[in-house]
Order: sequence, then structure tokens, then C-alpha cells
Amino acid sequence: MNQEKTEKTGEALRASLLYVTAPDESQLARIKEFISKKCAVPVDTVELELVEDKTLIGGFVLRIGTHEYDWSTKNKLDKMSRKLHGEDDFGFSDTTEYANQSKFARIDEDIAKMSAKIADFKPEDTESEIGFVTYAGDGIVRITGIEHAMYGEIVRFDSGAEGMVQDIREDYIGAILFGATDKVEEGTRVTRTGRPADVPVGDGFLGRVVDALGNPIDGKGEITASGRRPVENPAPGIVDRQKVSVPLETGILSIDSMFPIGRGQRELIIGDRQTGKTSIALDTILNQRDKDVICVYCAIGQKASTVARLVNTLEKNDALKYCIVMSAFASDSSSLQYIAPYAATAMAEYYMYHGKDVLIVYDDLSKHAVAYRALSLLLGRSPGREAYPGDVFYLHSRLLERCSRITEEKGGGSITALPIIETQSGDVSAYIPTNVISITDGQIFLESSLFNEGQRPAVNVGLSVSRVGGDAQSKAMKKASGSLRIDLAQYREMEVFTQFSSDLDLATKNQLAYGRGLMELLKQPLNKAYSMPEQVITLVAAEAKVMLLVDVPHIADFRQRMLQWFTDVHPEIVDEIRTNKVLTDELKANIIKYATEFRDDYLKTTEAQAK
Repeated sequence: MNQEKTEKTGEALRASLLYVTAPDESQLARIKEFISKKCAVPVDTVELELVEDKTLIGGFVLRIGTHEYDWSTKNKLDKMSRKLHGEDDFGFSDTTEYANQSKFARIDEDIAKMSAKIADFKPEDTESEIGFVTYAGDGIVRITGIEHAMYGEIVRFDSGAEGMVQDIREDYIGAILFGATDKVEEGTRVTRTGRPADVPVGDGFLGRVVDALGNPIDGKGEITASGRRPVENPAPGIVDRQKVSVPLETGILSIDSMFPIGRGQRELIIGDRQTGKTSIALDTILNQRDKDVICVYCAIGQKASTVARLVNTLEKNDALKYCIVMSAFASDSSSLQYIAPYAATAMAEYYMYHGKDVLIVYDDLSKHAVAYRALSLLLGRSPGREAYPGDVFYLHSRLLERCSRITEEKGGGSITALPIIETQSGDVSAYIPTNVISITDGQIFLESSLFNEGQRPAVNVGLSVSRVGGDAQSKAMKKASGSLRIDLAQYREMEVFTQFSSDLDLATKNQLAYGRGLMELLKQPLNKAYSMPEQVITLVAAEAKVMLLVDVPHIADFRQRMLQWFTDVHPEIVDEIRTNKVLTDELKANIIKYATEFRDDYLKTTEAQAK
């Protein structure tokens, strides 16, 4: 401790000693000698102020300037309490073997471990750095006295609340509050914890709904954590990453065929409000059932009723068991909305470094940026473009860079990210959209006009892209999708140029009919995923123009019946695609042949019903 950090009156060094039972002369002498050694001052210059404090239960608390030495019974009991309540790792079993034990066996095991920990518990009388709140309001506090705090460090208030250091100035530090904000006021004492912000992680969180700090909010009881991970963690280095080459199938034909997503990729979902962004993410989560993929859904600034509907959908489709839902509601503080995606990523990293594949959805990062802007302005940072602080790009880049596919040496898992951004009137050139577009590996742009025309999902083929491309597709899907994207783009252009023309040649009419059929084919109901073999069969039949004779209103019904017919009558075709994931010329010819046979029968049946 430097002498400049102590309070002085003249040549004397002042310190305060809190006690329950007043110290005797020998104790006072030893305490003054301790102060003399710590501050490198003569013993006779030490002035000790004695203050009685019955709340300490026993022992002493010594305060020298902004430093505190707590030798009280209360401090030892508090440390023991935090250990028992899981703030410190108690080493509980977190494996499947532990989960499969009987309830009483688990209780006996935990009691035995707790007893051993308590028997070995030896609290150290460590030095603490303390400060005091000079301003509190809007979830922001300013603290003086703490001079060695680190960015992102947790500080604890005497009221029981915790905060995270977000601003370090010459004469004070700024922190954001997590919970119990009404109990923190000017003059509240603050203590450094020396640890970064972290969240509990483990298999116990699967099937649960938690807040941004990892606390359960679904009314299903406490969660047994396997450990804790920091919310801010360095992204894997280049040498620790693998190439993105394993498909993550969404079950959505338009995406899997034209904008494929690979495990470890970051694919942005962008569009105006109410254009189906969350629906795409939800359908992708539902399609991961029985595919050994853990899903994490992070709701940022969403209404509680919206999240409740999503959780209900997951439960109805038996998908909640492999999902973790983290929510920072619109009614929660900006601090919780800011920390939520980082905490959700920490939970996902637990599985990635244990060799699992994870899908994480950030819904949405527009509201996350707004929450960070509010905190930054309250902390007194300079506003920039659209009033966002200058480091708002780093806000999302350090988050999304943590999503990758890592090498076997590092664990072999992956995190696939689907960040969501809400645009205003389709403006993708705004500040936050352009930032996230430049960070991610592609984007799926949903267009309001397509949505209003009934095209669901309303994917704009021209503005959407996957920078991983065919590397994230099976060989069968890559060959089947062929020229689909080009054909759709040509149809959209031709549709615009010919909308006022009445005299069209036959080739143009056929091209328009083919394009309208493709657009109808890409329509997909909610929660209705198509398997990879079903998508391949559909695309092969479409490219061969098998459906050209089918009226557009009947295409959806035709596809559904055709796929069911293939499953019932020609299961060998479906099995071969699913097993080999390769589309040979012979297999393609058989698909076209059988699809044509089914079409002819379908048209005869339709005509007979019409008569």
C-alpha cells in the first residue's frame, strides 16, 4: 500500500478499528505495528479511532484509507454462507452418472462433500479495497475510493446488490447494477471482489428458463450448476478453429438450398418488424431434435408474453429438453439486457469446449445495442453516430467472434450463431445493421413486401447470402439446388419488366409460370420442417419442371402428397439420400421418373374431382 493512499492529519496516519469487544493494550499495540509495516510509517505516527459495531459478532475490522482488513466473525460466516449457496465451487458432481443416481444417493453424496469442505474451511484474513457510492440512479453508480478495479470486475455493495465495473476514470469508477438497485444509494459502502462477472453453467440448465444472471425464472426450482464461466471470454484464436464444413440444417427449404448454414457459422437474420425473423430461428431450433445439438435462445428486450409463447411452442414440440432459454425482458434494466447475450454465450461455450455442437439465437441485437447506448450515455461517454458510443462495433464483434468451430485439441465443439437485427423500413445501411453484417458470415434478409404478399418465409434472394456457401451443404443438396437461386432472381426481374405487357411469347410465359411455381414451392408453414431427403426430392422435381403442369394453388398440396408417396412407395430413394448424402445421376433420373409418374396420376385425380 502506498502512503499516498491513506488519510492523514498533519504528520499522523489515521485509521479506524471497528470492534464488538474493545481491544486491550497489547492488541492495540499489535494492530498499530501492523499498520506501521503496511504503510511504512513510524508506529508513533499512527492514530487509531475506535468504533463499536455490534453487527460484527466478534473480532475486528481495520480500515486504513480505502483498504480494509476484516478479521470479524461476521466476515467468516458470510464466506461460509457464500460457499454453501454455490457462489464458490463446491465441486458437486455434474455428469450424467450423477444425474442418473437416485435422489437420496445424490443428497448423501452432496452432504458428504459439504461436510468435507466445511471441515477443511479456513478463511483467510485477506485485504479488501473499499469505496463509497457518490451517485446512484438509473442502474448506474459512481464509486470513489476503489483505485485498482479492473474493467468487467464485480463489486459488492453492503446492501447485498452486485455491480460490474464499466467505466474507469481518474477520480472515480462507474459501474452498472444487477438487481436490488433501489437499495443502493449515496454513501453505500462498496467492496472489490477481484473476480470477473460470471454465470453458472452445466447440464442442469437444459430445459429451463433463466434470467441474465443464470437464476431460474420458470418456477421449477433451483438449478444445480456444474461450475461457472466468465461472461466475457476471449474468442478462440485462428489456430484453434476448424473450417466450417458440417451442415446445420434449418429444415427450411429456401435457406438450406440457397443460403446454407454450417456448424460454427454466424448467419444474420435481418428484416423489419413482424417479418418472421424469430419464426425462422424457432423453426431451426425445432429442427435440431434428435441431431445432438444444444440450443440456446437469448431474448433481449422482448415482452414476457412473447417469450412465454416461444417456450410453450418448444414444450409442445418436445424441444425444450435440449434448449436453454435466457431472457432479459423489456421490463428489466438496461444492465441485464446488456449482459444477457454474453452470459448466454458463456453457457454455450461450456458445451462447445466439451465437444458439443451448439446453436445460439440472439433475439435481438438491435435492442442490445440500444441498451448499451443507454448505459454509455448514463456513464457519460461521448455519443457518436446515431448517439451510439464509438465502441459499439466492438460490442458485437467480441460477442460473435466467440462463435466458431474449434479443433479437436480444444474440445472439437462448435457454436453456430443466428443473431437477429431489426431494420427500419428495410434500411440495411443503418449503423447497427451494417456493423453486424460486416461481422457475420452472411445474412438472410426478410422483405416486408414479400411477407405482405403471403410469401413465408419472406426471404429476399438478391440481398441474402451465405459466405460459407456449398461448404455447408451435403453433396446431394448442393447438386439438387443447382441453379435455383439464379432462376428465382431471373423470375423476379422478368416479373417486373413484364407486369404491364399483354403480348408475351411462349418461352416468357413458361419462364414466368416456372418462377411462380418456384415461389409457391418455397412457401413453408410454421413449425413444418423438411428433412434433407425431402428437400432434395422437391428440388430435383422442381428443376426438371415436373410441377410446371400443376396449377400454382395446388403446388403445396402436390408437394406434400408427392413426398408422402415417396416415403410409402419408394422408401429406398429416401434411405439412399439420407444414408449416402450423394445425388448420383442414376438416383436423380429415378426421382424425376417417379415424380413424373406421381404427377400424371395426381393430375388425373384432380381433373376427375373437378368434373
